[in-house]
Amino acid sequence: MAVQVHITDVVMRDGLQDEPVVVSVADRLKIAEALVAAGLTSIEAASFVNPARVPQMAGAEELVASLPLPAGVRWSALALNRKGVQRAVAAGVTDVCLVVSAGEGHSRANAGRGVQDALDDLRGVVDDHPHVRFTGGVATAFVCPFDGEIEPSRLAAIAEAYARIGVTRLGFADTIGTADPQHVGRAVGTVREVVPDAEIGLHLHDALGQALRTVDIALDLGVTRFDAATGGYGGCPFAPGAHGNIATETLVDHLHAQGIDTGIDDARLAEAAAVVEEALRRGSPIG
Repeated sequence: MAVQVHITDVVMRDGLQDEPVVVSVADRLKIAEALVAAGLTSIEAASFVNPARVPQMAGAEELVASLPLPAGVRWSALALNRKGVQRAVAAGVTDVCLVVSAGEGHSRANAGRGVQDALDDLRGVVDDHPHVRFTGGVATAFVCPFDGEIEPSRLAAIAEAYARIGVTRLGFADTIGTADPQHVGRAVGTVREVVPDAEIGLHLHDALGQALRTVDIALDLGVTRFDAATGGYGGCPFAPGAHGNIATETLVDHLHAQGIDTGIDDARLAEAAAVVEEALRRGSPIG
């Protein structure tokens, strides 16, 4: 299959944010170096959120300032609101993933406000930061732990809202990892009908062993961007029942078996997973 898939590794952000320890900035930098050595060229390094609510993400500014800068590697960070975007940009981040929730219940648990208010807060951020590449992330895009299954039309409406503020590079998250692969396929199709120029990526967790089937359906639909976390770590502290991300190793093996290029070295990726495991062992317990 003559196609290349682009994987963003999110272990430094999503992988660490739900662990019961805080990994030091120094150890997070070791993880960063190991991921680069494995051939990852897109890495989500941090989340600019309130460290009182997510202590695992404290030190984001210090971390970003010290990241290695090899040619061809793009570092990104997550922001839930305008303040987070401003912090990220001030720290030197040039790729920012905005996040709103499709589920009202998750939006209030995760961001402390409803979906529309979260979208309204982001108006103008693209114009204010013309040199930043924004991705419009949607948490609980397919299933919400509070609201249940998300209708594709609702997801499409959020995609339209992003397009109105100038963001058509989108990332849809199966936050708790229980979405039916066929439902994901239908939702992607509905979004494309409404926002035909959308560039869609998927952020998959894997509660039921269905994530690889979702990947295959998405590939058939032309999706070539996927998030994954080395070691399969991850989860959302504000989404009850959330499971770990699809492991980068699992996704890479699956794609390579189909002859799909990722540019990632399997052996070096295993070494990176060991670095993550060791960093978590050294982490400081929360509370």
